[in-house]
Amino acid sequence: MRVRIDPLDKLVSEYVRKRAMRRAGGCERCLTPKTSWKELQACHFHGRSRRSVRYDESNLCGLCFGCHQYLDSHAMEKVEFFKQLLGEEKFDLLNCRMRNTWPKPDKKMLMIYFTQKIEELDAD
Repeated sequence: MRVRIDPLDKLVSEYVRKRAMRRAGGCERCLTPKTSWKELQACHFHGRSRRSVRYDESNLCGLCFGCHQYLDSHAMEKVEFFKQLLGEEKFDLLNCRMRNTWPKPDKKMLMIYFTQKIEELDAD
């Protein structure tokens, strides 16, 4: 089943990819430099169908196409990569948030939040 991508998903993806450019200058896994955030993809640890963490910043990173494809087909390596990226404690907290059933997210508030985060990245 495909999960519908809405404007908030696109905004979160832009933020995550721009954040990856700031953090790593490109792919957060292989560290291959990129000239634009548009050359990256937003990779979810827990898929978008997990509503409790769909828009959780810790659940996403910016990867090149090759690393995204590789990690999506190698589950254990994806776990190890996210553990290393987040650290053990933040990784465990992400998994706890994923297991909880939260009320529907306030998408308007999240749009404001991620718009502000993008503006902060663009300002520097």
